[in-house]
Amino acid sequence: VQLVESGGGLVQAGGSLRLSCEARGSIRSIYKMGWYRQVPDKQRELVATITSGGSTNYANSVKGRFTISRDNAKNTVYLQMNSLKPEDTAVYYCKAENILGPNGGLSERWGQGTQVTVSS
Repeated sequence: VQLVESGGGLVQAGGSLRLSCEARGSIRSIYKMGWYRQVPDKQRELVATITSGGSTNYANSVKGRFTISRDNAKNTVYLQMNSLKPEDTAVYYCKAENILGPNGGLSERWGQGTQVTVSS
């Protein structure tokens, strides 16, 4: 299973970006998908997660500005980021948890990361 991310880039403060992450491979289901971000010399932090049933969780710093969604049939998770701030600048990583494979095994995967830069 591989996670393929897209949608990062450079945007001015107040602008918007949409990140996508598709899980590719032999997958029966994925329980939770989410986005994390990391800046140099700091720990990776949670941005938002969503379960297969649609339950969401957001970091306080992005509530009201970011929206996470997913398409279970496509094994794809999205992150719509609005009203972006310079402090949102980071490498954004996609994560998939409890990936159910064809033989019943569970696994977890991280994407390769995509850079989001917000200029002031």
